[in-house]
Amino acid sequence: MNPHAIATLQQHLLTALDAVPADARRLFHGRGRCWPGLEQLTVDWLQGVLLVSLFREPEEAELAGLSAMLLALSQTPVWQRSGAHSLLLQHRYLLDSRTDYLLGEPLEEWLISEDGLRYKLDLGRKQNNGLFLDMRLGRRWVQAQAQGQRVLNLFAYTCGFSVAALAGGAEHVVNLDMARAALSRGRDNHRLNQHDVSRVTFLGHDLFKSWGKLRKCGPYDLVIIDPPSFQKGSFVLTQDYQKVLRRLPELLTANGSVLACVNDPAIGLEFLLGEMAREAPSLRFVQRLDNPPEFAESTPEGGLKALVFTQG
Repeated sequence: MNPHAIATLQQHLLTALDAVPADARRLFHGRGRCWPGLEQLTVDWLQGVLLVSLFREPEEAELAGLSAMLLALSQTPVWQRSGAHSLLLQHRYLLDSRTDYLLGEPLEEWLISEDGLRYKLDLGRKQNNGLFLDMRLGRRWVQAQAQGQRVLNLFAYTCGFSVAALAGGAEHVVNLDMARAALSRGRDNHRLNQHDVSRVTFLGHDLFKSWGKLRKCGPYDLVIIDPPSFQKGSFVLTQDYQKVLRRLPELLTANGSVLACVNDPAIGLEFLLGEMAREAPSLRFVQRLDNPPEFAESTPEGGLKALVFTQG
């Protein structure tokens, strides 16, 4: 992250803030490896909050240069016109993902919107803030498919897919995640959108010990699988995804669909296509969903892989 790279980032942010999005959006996606020297940096617009995330520890001079540029940015007319009021620098490479407030008072919670739906974020306290912005088009697809459907949302986290499904008219959604605190935030998200939470089930369980419970709540017209790449003690994508895929036929209705996702740059499309063909041959591949244009990647395999399959 040399001075030239920092200057490139500055120009990019000045342009982006001059036409700030109405919804929460990524403004700069260095991790797509399209910008030399900025591969481990991202910038998100959270509707008044600018969140800059570092995924690799910078040299002292690099950090000083970046911080100085960001503070100078906050003094520009473009910043003032954008309505931004908080500037956060998150050190994602640290175990506690420490967040420095370069401008503004600490905000433990913050409300943002996406496609007319509202979500509550945690800022400055956790590695992830509560909504993965690269899955925007996936949530939009679920909302468009959900009318009258029973939906199973595995690795539900804060239930973004569930919120989209109910907004699209889903009959019922079952959310499963080991993190009960995340599911509690998911319940908050439904309430923010005035949803009838009696149409939502929250299961704070280990997936691999809960197949019987999931079968009793099914069958499902749509199953969503959006797992972490690695979760210590509970899930390793390359070792455990297959255990989920082989259970799909018993969970789905005769014409049910699956949205299966992988978000690991090192794991390509062929992994999911091959494992689905092996473990659940009754499911056929339909399409790969587009990723939001702001998540540009130097190679298509590097970004989010969100694949749709249909039974029958």
